[in-house]
Amino acid sequence: MRALVTGIGVVAPNGLGTEAYWSSTLDGKSGIDGIDRFDASSYPVRVAGLARDYSAADSVPARLIPQTDHWTHMGLTAAAMALDDAGVDPAAEPEYDMAVVTASSSGGTEFGQREIEALWSKGPGFVGVYQSIAWFYAATTGQVSIRHGMRGACGVIASEQAGGIDAIAHARRVLRDDASLVVTGGTDASLCPYGLVAQITNGRLSTDDDPATAYRPFAPDACGYVPGEGGAMLIVERGQRVTGGRRAYGEVVGYGATFDPPPESGRPSTLRRAITAALDDAGVAPGEVDVVFADAAGVPELDRAEAEALRAVFGPEGVPVTAPKTMTGRLYAGGASLDVATALLAIRDDVIPPTIGVGELAPGLDLDLVRTTPRERRVDTALVVARGYGGFNAAMVLRAPQT
Repeated sequence: MRALVTGIGVVAPNGLGTEAYWSSTLDGKSGIDGIDRFDASSYPVRVAGLARDYSAADSVPARLIPQTDHWTHMGLTAAAMALDDAGVDPAAEPEYDMAVVTASSSGGTEFGQREIEALWSKGPGFVGVYQSIAWFYAATTGQVSIRHGMRGACGVIASEQAGGIDAIAHARRVLRDDASLVVTGGTDASLCPYGLVAQITNGRLSTDDDPATAYRPFAPDACGYVPGEGGAMLIVERGQRVTGGRRAYGEVVGYGATFDPPPESGRPSTLRRAITAALDDAGVAPGEVDVVFADAAGVPELDRAEAEALRAVFGPEGVPVTAPKTMTGRLYAGGASLDVATALLAIRDDVIPPTIGVGELAPGLDLDLVRTTPRERRVDTALVVARGYGGFNAAMVLRAPQT
């Protein structure tokens, strides 16, 4: 069973819509800026990837906006974009043949913060009834399912920043067993005081106030990552549905996932195993991979572990590596799915997007990192790598659609 990606919808800090995002990414345009949604002056983290061009009122039904969180608004918008891009009319499809599988990391923190403020300032009578569902990790899956009448096997994956890959992999399983079309991917939006405080606790966020230098993975002076909001939703279909000249961006051919032991155990990361499992699942040799979209944590020890895993898999000859998330920040549940979407666009256009903000590599990191400007080359096969806080590792192999 072939799993083909036929539609992409993107809401990102550096572009609203797939082509706007792709154009900005190839131009090296960053969406990272100072946080101004609230007064962040007393917080150690003061820059983020904000989707400033996005307004829920432009694409989300008015009745749903007060019932759902900003993260779900973005998911609804991206899903509608992806369906339109795929040329799919859900009303014309059997409802049990369509499914929804999304990734979620933080849930509806912005909605929850408003309701908690109402509780403490005004009392329990001022807490809205939608608080019971708007915060929940599965809210986006449920709202997309309801809006488009998709009654097939639906679900949500919560594996932090690896979630976008894990959700797409689960969508492929659903295609094998149940539905013939799945809306999948993820978005995240947790740039409110409550959400930011929760993120800071992992100790991995950059405290650099300069948007141009705050997130510089693999650099000698890497100092953490920048958080962001947005993500991507994809339409994944069984191969036999994609006929009559319909376009496919690419095919999901391989997936691997592992879980790291606790840091205090002294045992090494299992990221390499996730990568080799994905390659084995795809039946792809390392030399066939044209580009790696790196996890790019921006934390020195994590960058080194990723570089070592890639070198162990790809050998001294290496492979081009890129991290376009340096233009958006790390989008949590939305980040890996956006990387998958970006990899598919790279396959479509035979170009590797750049990593910005990184000059020299840290000593000992032997990577062919694509920096500053895009690199034009044939791209038939891409590997996307993602890691989530707590030990999650995921890798996915994508291939150009076979004619």
